[in-house]
Amino acid sequence: MQTAFIAGHAKLPSGMAAQNIYDTLTITAEIEMRYGVILDVSCTLATEHGRKFISHLLKGYSLNDGIEEPLKQLQEFYLGKASNALISAFKDLYKQYHLVLKTKQGE
Repeated sequence: MQTAFIAGHAKLPSGMAAQNIYDTLTITAEIEMRYGVILDVSCTLATEHGRKFISHLLKGYSLNDGIEEPLKQLQEFYLGKASNALISAFKDLYKQYHLVLKTKQGE
């Protein structure tokens, strides 16, 4: 099995606990490249509970199926201040995933 470690980034809104540590929110994922499945995922939210929640929410999705469903899950079930930043970071991760695929196809 071949995997890749991919990151997506977004600016955090002001007034968040995590902003005292980071200026941006990052979502990182280990992705199985053949089927695009997210094997593991983490983010730079300030609380362990928040990080675990995002991991539980996104793990198992295949990026080959698009990101509509995971984005819907983020919008519906993560109701914190970082919601828009999480969505933007996940979209950036998806973009980075496609850049990696493009590079691999060019090999």
